[in-house]
Amino acid sequence: MIGVDDQDFGQRLKAFVVLRDGGQLDEDQVKDYVRQNLARYKVPREVAFIDQLPRNATGKVVKADLGAMPRRG
Repeated sequence: MIGVDDQDFGQRLKAFVVLRDGGQLDEDQVKDYVRQNLARYKVPREVAFIDQLPRNATGKVVKADLGAMPRRG
């Protein structure tokens, strides 16, 4: 999850999910899972399904590149 700009609150949470091959999950299921396991303020307002996370040469996720990721259709 990363913070993205929001007109009303300044920033809001956006989650990025990579599904396993054949995996099925929708935005509401992700939000419900987070709601059950984390604090209320940590529930993302938006969930984006992407093909893969952007990583650097050492394998760490490059959060700055997440906003430019193409969505999984």
